[in-house]
Amino acid sequence: MEALQEFFSKLGSLDDLIAWGGLTVLFIVIFCETGLLVGFFLPGDALLITVGLVASRGSLNFIEANLVMILAAVLGDSAGYFIGKQLGTPLFERKESAFFRKDYLLQTKAFYEKHGGKTVFFGRFMPVVRSFVTTVAGIAGMRYQTFALFSISGAACWMLTFTSLGYLVGNTFPQLYDYINAVILVFLLLIPLSVPYHIWKRNRDLAKSEKVASVESEISQISTVQNPSSNKASQPSEKIKPSST
Repeated sequence: MEALQEFFSKLGSLDDLIAWGGLTVLFIVIFCETGLLVGFFLPGDALLITVGLVASRGSLNFIEANLVMILAAVLGDSAGYFIGKQLGTPLFERKESAFFRKDYLLQTKAFYEKHGGKTVFFGRFMPVVRSFVTTVAGIAGMRYQTFALFSISGAACWMLTFTSLGYLVGNTFPQLYDYINAVILVFLLLIPLSVPYHIWKRNRDLAKSEKVASVESEISQISTVQNPSSNKASQPSEKIKPSST
C-alpha cells in the first residue's frame, strides 16, 4: 500500500518517478495504460518524453528503456485483446466506474469500425483510444497474427517517436530540464480538463444531428403527403442501393 501511495505521489514529477521505480515502474505504467482498460488517466506520452529527457542526462539507458516499454506495450495489448475476446460485446453494456469509462470504449469502437485494423497502429498515438482499442479489436474478432503485427510496429513507433523527441530536446536545450516538472504538470492538468470539453462537444454534435434528422423526417412526410406518386416511384431505387454497395 505504501508503494502504491508513493507511486501516485510521484505522478506529478515523472523524472522522480523514473528515478524511484526505474525500468520496473516504466513497464507497469505502459502495461496498465495499454491493456487493462483502466489506464486512460496514466501519463503515457508525457512519461515517454520524460524518459528521453532523463536518458539525455545519462541517468537512464535509452535503448534498455525503450525495449522494456515496447515489451510492456505489446504484452499489455495482448492482455487487452484477450480480455475483449473473452468478455465479448457484453462489455459495451458494463456500467461506468471510477476506473472504467464506457463512453471512451464506445468512442473507440466507432473509431475502429471506421478505420479497421490500422486503428491498433494509429490509435497508439491517441491517449484515450490506445487504452481501449486492443479490447475492441478482440471483441471484433480480429486475427491475432494481424493484431500482433499492428501492435508491435505501433508500439515501436510510439516509443521511439516520443522518447527520441525528449532525448533530442534534452540534448539541444539542457536548461529546459530544470523546468520540465512544471511543464509536465501543466500537461497532466490539461488532459482531464479536455475531457469535459470533448463530452460537451460530442453531445452538442449529437443534438445537432438529431435536430437535422427530425427536420429531414418532417420534410419527407410533407413531401409524401403532397406527392404520393413520386414517393412510390422512388421506392425501387431504394431497394437497389444495398446490392450496389
